[in-house]
Amino acid sequence: MAQKDSTKTKLSFTGDFRFRVEQDWNSRKSDGTYRDDRTRLRYRARFGMSYDYKDWVSFGMRLRTGDPKKQQDPQLTLGDGFKEFSTLPIAFEKIYANFAHKWISGWIGKNTFPFEKQNELFWSDNVFPEGVSLSGQFTLKNKYLQSLQINVGHFILASNGTSFDSDAYFQGIQVVTSHLSERLKFFPTFYYFNKIPNIPDGNETFTINYAIVHIGTTIELIQNSNLRAGFDYYQNIKDYNKNDSISQKFRNQKQGFVTSLSLGELHKKGDLKLRLTHSYLERFSAVDFLAQNDWARWDYSNQDSPDGRLTNFKGFEIMVGYALDKNMNLKIRFFNVNQIKPFGVTKETGDRIRLDFNIAF
Repeated sequence: MAQKDSTKTKLSFTGDFRFRVEQDWNSRKSDGTYRDDRTRLRYRARFGMSYDYKDWVSFGMRLRTGDPKKQQDPQLTLGDGFKEFSTLPIAFEKIYANFAHKWISGWIGKNTFPFEKQNELFWSDNVFPEGVSLSGQFTLKNKYLQSLQINVGHFILASNGTSFDSDAYFQGIQVVTSHLSERLKFFPTFYYFNKIPNIPDGNETFTINYAIVHIGTTIELIQNSNLRAGFDYYQNIKDYNKNDSISQKFRNQKQGFVTSLSLGELHKKGDLKLRLTHSYLERFSAVDFLAQNDWARWDYSNQDSPDGRLTNFKGFEIMVGYALDKNMNLKIRFFNVNQIKPFGVTKETGDRIRLDFNIAF
């Protein structure tokens, strides 16, 4: 019998591709004028690999398209910035070592956000923190509590080069519990953000700390129905009343609420999924340039940064998805947003619709 190639059995590859058609309209600026309506054709490609070095340690990495300065957005727009069909920007979005032994696991490097979440309104799926993460998971034989998981981590946004206390960083601690035969899940979390710039990409005029309590829950309303509801509450407990760098009207803008209702999943050919999400996020309920930038075209371009600024808004999303095959689907998403507190003379607005074709292997 021929000897097996152990490298092939330990090495695995993943990849995906997205093509998007997107339309924006009704996008009012803070000075009362309107941005031009915009239609874009966009795409994203990712390719990853992992290697199981031992049964308790593995290494992984993933490449993606996208502007390196736009951590929230790996999509590229056809004909935008790469004229005459020049080459595309590609970079590592993940590179890490992963460890697991019995009930404990963790990783070091740059990897997926390690805390339980059900949407991207607090943290974008495209933002991969750098640092250290640890998790402990316990299965319990209890009719009231089926599982318990504890997640902790320390992640560095910008190193000062002197001491850890001088870095721009965030830390998190989270407890995840499941109940009712795992139909109900709670995940209370505390996040602390230290010396976060008010404007990203080195353009800050001051830094700010956040101390955010998050209470999240999901429930399958009817057993085996794929009918689910979700709720997130965010409260930044930092006191900004004596912070003269922050405008008076924003000093108490620190709460956020997100509710959602969904039906179905996109696992196999012919599956259909519907989801309705309502969001109300005040200015300092999250770090805006680390959250999603899907809902509107608001950004920091006037401050020389392409990053999105998606807090200080309320609105809703309607999503309809259809599975063309396993790992292949179409999704259409409609967003309507309105600003909570104006930065200028009037509140900003926006409407957006997207059609995504997604395929993965």
